[in-house]
Amino acid sequence: MVSRCSCLGVQCLLLSLLLLAAWEVGSGQLHYSVYEEARHGTFVGRIAQDLGLELAELVPRLFRVASKTHGDLLEVNLQNGILFVNSRIDREELCGRSVECSIHLEVIVDRPLQVFHVDVEVKDINDNPPRFSVTEQKLSIPESRLLDSRFPLEGASDADVGENALLTYKLSPNEYFVLDIINKKDKDKFPVLVLRKLLDREENPQLKLLLTATDGGKPEFTGSVSLLILVLDANDNAPIFDRPVYEVKMYENQVNQTLVIRLNASDSDEGINKEMMYSFSSLVPPTIRRKFWINERTGEIKVNDAIDFEDSNTYEIHVDVTDKGNPPMVGHCTVLVELLDENDNSPEVIVTSLSLPVKEDAQVGTVIALISVSDHDSGANGQVTCSLTPHVPFKLVSTYKNYYSLVLDSALDRERVSAYELVVTARDGGSPPLWATASVSVEVADVNDNAPAFAQPEYTVFVKENNPPGCHIFTVSAWDADAQENALVSYSLVERRLGERSLSSYVSVHAESGKVYALQPLDHEELELLQFQVSARDAGVPPLGSNLTLQVFVLDENDNAPALLASPAGSAGGAVSELVLRSVGAGHVVAKVRAVDADSGYNAWLSYELQSAAVGARIPFRVGLYTGEISTTRALDEADSPRQRLLVLVKDHGEPSLTATATVLVSLVEGSQAPKASSRASVGVAPEVALVDVNVYLIIAICAVSSLLVLTLLLYTALRCSAAPTEGACGPVKPTLVCSSAVGSWSYSQQRRQRVCSGEGLPKADLMAFSPSLPPCPMVDVDGEDQSIGGDHSRKPRQPNPDWRYSASLRAGMHSSVHLEEAGILRAGPGGPDQQWPTVSSATPEPEAGEVSPPVGAGVNSNSWTFKYGPGNPKQSGPGELPDKFIIPGSPAIISIRQEPTNSQIDKSDFITFGKKEETKKKKKKKKGNKTQEKKEKGNSTTDNSDQ
Repeated sequence: MVSRCSCLGVQCLLLSLLLLAAWEVGSGQLHYSVYEEARHGTFVGRIAQDLGLELAELVPRLFRVASKTHGDLLEVNLQNGILFVNSRIDREELCGRSVECSIHLEVIVDRPLQVFHVDVEVKDINDNPPRFSVTEQKLSIPESRLLDSRFPLEGASDADVGENALLTYKLSPNEYFVLDIINKKDKDKFPVLVLRKLLDREENPQLKLLLTATDGGKPEFTGSVSLLILVLDANDNAPIFDRPVYEVKMYENQVNQTLVIRLNASDSDEGINKEMMYSFSSLVPPTIRRKFWINERTGEIKVNDAIDFEDSNTYEIHVDVTDKGNPPMVGHCTVLVELLDENDNSPEVIVTSLSLPVKEDAQVGTVIALISVSDHDSGANGQVTCSLTPHVPFKLVSTYKNYYSLVLDSALDRERVSAYELVVTARDGGSPPLWATASVSVEVADVNDNAPAFAQPEYTVFVKENNPPGCHIFTVSAWDADAQENALVSYSLVERRLGERSLSSYVSVHAESGKVYALQPLDHEELELLQFQVSARDAGVPPLGSNLTLQVFVLDENDNAPALLASPAGSAGGAVSELVLRSVGAGHVVAKVRAVDADSGYNAWLSYELQSAAVGARIPFRVGLYTGEISTTRALDEADSPRQRLLVLVKDHGEPSLTATATVLVSLVEGSQAPKASSRASVGVAPEVALVDVNVYLIIAICAVSSLLVLTLLLYTALRCSAAPTEGACGPVKPTLVCSSAVGSWSYSQQRRQRVCSGEGLPKADLMAFSPSLPPCPMVDVDGEDQSIGGDHSRKPRQPNPDWRYSASLRAGMHSSVHLEEAGILRAGPGGPDQQWPTVSSATPEPEAGEVSPPVGAGVNSNSWTFKYGPGNPKQSGPGELPDKFIIPGSPAIISIRQEPTNSQIDKSDFITFGKKEETKKKKKKKKGNKTQEKKEKGNSTTDNSDQ
């Protein structure tokens, strides 16, 4: 039964110990103990295991042990996590006479940052023997002293504590004195000699005794002092204090000369033996003598120096009073001065382990710094509370007693606040309270969380054409709210192709300054709008960027003078001869001056003025201001000169305006003389012109025949090589050929196309012309453009293809007239956008004939033509119709497009008709006369044009 009870008691004890250990670990503090003077390497505790840390993570997490003042006494083996003694530990050196002695350690690990507090109690061993301050104490005792007189002795001191410092005294055997022990308030003891037998100086003038002190340690240590007792004669009564021990309480920091106590002693003797003197005993150390002063006559003890509770809170003053007898007699007392604490010490704040700077994307709860506070005062004066600057994204978290962690309380934003000046305030509990502050500068490190931003997403720039190469046209600027490399913005073009050329061949952007340069002169006639994107990217990781759209409008300059077009009677720039019957009336159109201007807008708006060849001459002609038609102003009479030289000034409306001059030679003839005069004019005035006309006709004929031959071969090859699913089907096709010849360059393109179909053979969709004397022009791949045009009708029409050029021979043979119309229409196809252009129309004199008009906005350089029928254009081609005929400007060829009924023979010789537009056609009409009317022509019109 007894055994069972003992087992239960052991189990309860073990359970209590386990609960205590678990509570201590949970509170974040470990306690170990070690004896002083332990050898190097002595095991203290398994600190890593007790803290719950794995041995493998000690080195990566920078496991370290720190102590404010005793960092080298203990060390941790990072291999096994054992705390061991590193150097000699002397408890008396560390804590003096303090009962409790411990070493406080801070165990710090990183990733994440954690702090553990460990207290290692240093246990005392009996390594110090009792010691007396002197080797010999002398006592002068009159022989007249009575029995039971008491003579205090200086006790021994032991540097150890506890049982090791409990001293017992033993006096060597003698017949005169016995030893008595007096217990002091602080549990110390001091010995007193008690007289048990009267002294007789004559018998024993002096006595030698040995006082031995023994401590309570195991093993025991002893110390001894010799007592030399001198037996004095005479004075029978010694002064006596009214109390053997005086206790005084007073506040620290008293001013000098403050009264501590007034001692009172009395002597029963009379006369000089009654007069007394007060003095500090020889046992009083020099430090106390400096802080206190005693009046020899009155026995007043006063403050002589600063007394600080933090230096020592108690003072023990031994006072002797001596009479003036012979021999003098001495009385003894002890004054115990206890100091009371005042709130005279401000708290101290120490900031350590700063983790700076702090990234702005740091998570809430990140430890920024470790803060410790202390106050040397005691009680409420030493109780310290910490606070932080309000309204900041940080807070203080108490970890252990006066230890705090500064942690992140809310998200940071460097762009809003880049740095924080935190003030940690420590305030004690005194009255009035004292406080101390510590400043912590927390810099917020930038992360790349802001993309470069432009002031607006799109800019429009106007640049005049013919700019010098490398001209600065605009500067883009983006701002990044980040800092350092995250705010370094570089600019670049978002590359794309403009036709067959890349964007970088037109413009460039400086990577650092954002300046946009035009790398080549811009031509309004070639490119009206240049739209591109500039990208801005920062240098962060990963980089962030944004784009800006820049629209560069090329403004037209009046850099093209009006160009005269060739007429049947003369070449461009030369004199034109016309025969006019004198019988014509007023308003008869004599001739027409034709000119074009490659500019656009007002720069291409032409006006005509008639200038007199001779000053004061009476001219019966006038010229249409905008039509260029020269007509009679009145009926001609005999007074008019038979030869009229007319100078027509053609000028545009640009600033400054550019001009060209056309010369028209008008010969007035009688009706009977018209053929002869015409023949003479042809032979005498312009024989070279006739020769040129013949050559032009021959060249055009050869080109036409060659074109038909090559066209036939191509169609035959296409039929043999292609595997069309259905023959004779009509549908949209793609034009793939752009060609040039000796008489000019032109192209044909479509956005909405209809095949010209017949009953037999494959459908034909492209209009092609070839030159036998020139190499064939390269094929142009328009697949991508056709898909874009056919699939997205919402896009703006592209600028006219810059490949259209009028050759010299073409200008020499052009018979067209120039009309400035209010607007021409380029149609992109069904549902597509309409582009409004001022147009120059090439027309025939016949009212029924059609007009083929290029867009004036692109000047002469255009490949898009509009078919118009007659003055006012009453007839418009329907979706399935083709114009009966049209004229290539500057060429005498009249192209007819027909569709014969099924199984009919197509007369390919009539597909292209050659001849002068006016004279040849009139002759054909007269010859045919009453012939059977030609077969009706059918076809699908392909009037919609596309821009390349």
